[in-house]
Amino acid sequence: MPKKILVLYYSQTGQLKDIVNNIAKPFEQLKDSYTVTYYEIKMEKDFAFPWKSEVFYDTFPETYRQIPRAILPPPEEVLNQKFDLILFGYQVWFLTPSIPIISFLKSAYAAQIMCDTPVITISATRNMWMLSQEKLKIHLQRLQAKLVGNIALVDRHDNYTSVITILNWMQTGNKEQKKPFPKAGVSDAEIASADKYGTIIEKYVSQDNYNGLQNELVKNGAVEIRPFLIKVETVGNKLFTVFSGIILKKPEKRKFWVGVYKFYLMAAIWVISPIVLIIYNITTPIFWWKRKKQIQYYQGL
Repeated sequence: MPKKILVLYYSQTGQLKDIVNNIAKPFEQLKDSYTVTYYEIKMEKDFAFPWKSEVFYDTFPETYRQIPRAILPPPEEVLNQKFDLILFGYQVWFLTPSIPIISFLKSAYAAQIMCDTPVITISATRNMWMLSQEKLKIHLQRLQAKLVGNIALVDRHDNYTSVITILNWMQTGNKEQKKPFPKAGVSDAEIASADKYGTIIEKYVSQDNYNGLQNELVKNGAVEIRPFLIKVETVGNKLFTVFSGIILKKPEKRKFWVGVYKFYLMAAIWVISPIVLIIYNITTPIFWWKRKKQIQYYQGL
């Protein structure tokens, strides 16, 4: 009997959809051995793309605090099957899994679909996904899903170039940028070649044994860790906790505090972050071993 693969995802821009579809290609090509089912999470009231700037920043507190919204029920073909593997594609918003992903994970459907099932997480982000993955892992553990692999594709350009291109993409809908800036997001070449990860994964699925899968994915470029960004994410989460708490506790002043948060975010990216980077580079020899252990941890599961 063919093994059952579920491709479960939410993709606002379409980039992640292309990636998970390409990863699933090797399974599609082996029709005698696998059946592939696709399930895109749908919100009752979806988020428009491109974003309006004011809507984008106003989404921050509920996203960061992981407050769910209503989703449409999954199709019966998804609810009434037991899958052998789930390819789980998710976006990161504000250092946290996106509201549609959290809404699914906190729904009754998630346990029914994911319990006692191997899961490979797949993300496509600007460059900061590490602590978001940690938050996601908590939900998978609660749902008794089995995390067996992780693929985290990122914009490979420098931090500041990617800020400019991603914000323009989010607010205009144009992934192509005006010169001299590169195309936003994960590169076309990397998206097109994502089927190589599916080929790797298929070997392990066919044997019902995932030992060694993550190491092989990492060796083939599935996870890039920039240790400096771990520090940025850690500091960002602490301050995001403060800002989201203030905004949610003062609804009558929400617009004002969202504006303050936006100002802080831009200052953090363009003023504070370069200073932190200088200090980070100076202290690298002192903390070299600690940072090596961080890389190993976040490349793993």
